[in-house]
Amino acid sequence: MKFLLSLLLLACALLSPDLLLNVASAQQPRIKDYNNNGWYMYFGDHKLSDRWGVHTEVQLRRHNIIADPQQLLIRTGVNYNLTPGAMLTLGYGFIETHPYGDYPAAGTFPEQRIYQQLQLQGSLARLGLSHRYRLEQRWVRQPEASAYTYLNRARYMLKATLPFSGNTLEPGELFLAAYDEVFVGFGKNVRKNIFDQNRAYVALGYKISSGAAVELGYLKQIVQKADGVVFEHNQTLQVSLFHNLNFARSN
Repeated sequence: MKFLLSLLLLACALLSPDLLLNVASAQQPRIKDYNNNGWYMYFGDHKLSDRWGVHTEVQLRRHNIIADPQQLLIRTGVNYNLTPGAMLTLGYGFIETHPYGDYPAAGTFPEQRIYQQLQLQGSLARLGLSHRYRLEQRWVRQPEASAYTYLNRARYMLKATLPFSGNTLEPGELFLAAYDEVFVGFGKNVRKNIFDQNRAYVALGYKISSGAAVELGYLKQIVQKADGVVFEHNQTLQVSLFHNLNFARSN
């Protein structure tokens, strides 16, 4: 029943992400800012032993698909495997954001971030399911500001993968992938964007080997800015490489 409810929420978000905004901001005026972006990403979870590992991640995010800078994100972390289907991560991220869109920031600004994460893996028949729960402590220095502002944010992502053939996803096979992730801000500096953003995604993937896969997909990202008035509607091309190395085999 838990998996069925999760799938229903994912399907609703993919079909109409705006439904997630109606309750929170139905009485507020909205300005919609439409953008076309491209995100080019690498993710790796590398095992050092049966329990311990490291996370590595680089994302190059571009405005106008590839022409202009949007964000650079570098993230790393320490993984601890509680069970074969549950992993904890403690990590750090650096993000540099550039002005883009019709309502841009006043200039380029940095963010330093610490995060804690629990990721659960499961399945429902042929469907692979991943639940990711993440807490973030963020230090953001706005353009022309002399000090960082501290922010808190919680995130939840449900991702589903479906192999084209067979009951499990094997090397050399194509698959479909979809996810929805919701972001919620909290704390004294949250301002008006308690609802921070939602990301709904669908993609075609190819499993290269037991530790590597690629995905080519479309992301609909809705971002509420801190003033609670401007909502970005970002149509985004996503190109992702997942490459997990297992150094524990040589220990």
